[in-house]
Amino acid sequence: MTNFINLVMMQPATEGGQQGSPAQTFIFLALIIVVFYFFMIRPQTKRQKELRNFRDALAKGDKIITTGGIYGKIANITDNVVTVDVGNNVTIKVDKQAILKDSSDIQTEQKS
Repeated sequence: MTNFINLVMMQPATEGGQQGSPAQTFIFLALIIVVFYFFMIRPQTKRQKELRNFRDALAKGDKIITTGGIYGKIANITDNVVTVDVGNNVTIKVDKQAILKDSSDIQTEQKS
């Protein structure tokens, strides 16, 4: 393990198996945390915020896709339940958290 850390930090191993200074180790760990934050945590929270804003802005008549892959048009909205018209006068009730995105977004992505 010591050799791996020395290899990653590009330092030659010292005699007796001693590592570099504790400050260098702390800086290395802080760098790893910063990289994880900017490449993993921050983008995920941004996507969650966008999805929450989308769900709050839903209105009657919007075309949506559910997590189960059902395409439909919103017929009615209550606090947490959305009634979706899936065609031929068939309506289903789904939880608001089960709505992923607007189906018109997918149609524009396919045309590009």
